[in-house]
Amino acid sequence: MAARAAVSVLPEEIPAFFREAGEQLVYLNPEPDRWRISAHEEMDQAFAYDHYIDMENVPQGALDAPNRFAFLSILYDAGIPQPERDVGFLPYRILEIYQRLVTEWRLWRAEEDPVRREWIAQRIINDAGILGHYVTDASQPHHTTIHFNGWALGAPNPERFTRDPRFHARFERYFVDAHVTDADVAGFMGSGPPTPVVGWAKEAVLAHILQAHHLVEALYRLEREIGFDPDDPAQPATVEFAASRIAAGGQMLAALWFSAWLESADEPSRGGPDA
Repeated sequence: MAARAAVSVLPEEIPAFFREAGEQLVYLNPEPDRWRISAHEEMDQAFAYDHYIDMENVPQGALDAPNRFAFLSILYDAGIPQPERDVGFLPYRILEIYQRLVTEWRLWRAEEDPVRREWIAQRIINDAGILGHYVTDASQPHHTTIHFNGWALGAPNPERFTRDPRFHARFERYFVDAHVTDADVAGFMGSGPPTPVVGWAKEAVLAHILQAHHLVEALYRLEREIGFDPDDPAQPATVEFAASRIAAGGQMLAALWFSAWLESADEPSRGGPDA
């Protein structure tokens, strides 16, 4: 739903092949979840920790780290024994794919051979679709907290929030499938094109994650007071909460897609350890 909402607000400045790839972008949105196969351990472990960031476990200032490896080093220095599992890498995964998109758009702009240009276009669509999955994860409060599958067992729980480990899937998948429509999401998307984040993509991504994180308790209160049972009649408060979160993902995704295109017009500075 978030990818479809993002496609609906893309401005005409973005090349037509991308705007016309809406169904493919929607199909690719859940692609990273299709890779979650525990029997394929090398693949599963490579991506399993990119879907979330448990903000309660992030040391102050750690997200200033310029890349996931510097971030991981800070987490180890803070004494977190399994930081990949206990913290996660979601903002870095989003930024890695965003920067890949910027690079691919630059290649597309520069390529004169039409066949090669089409190959690059397909690479752009693929990575843009996959980016959508992680941006959508970041809009869902469960993906920003230690309370990802019910209120954490070791955490104080004065409000008696549910500890049901099925809550995450019930809200994110079954409730949404049963009760939230594209029209519900569109009502929260606003009008006009997305706001570019060129030059401050990292700050925008972190703000997107923190916005979702600040809604963790609100989500749990709705579960306690109304519930997200897909078999119960829909209630406006729960439908609006879910739709607004999906729309937030759609808005952020559209902004990143648009910004990658805009940023690709400028050449980057070269450098790095192997330059």
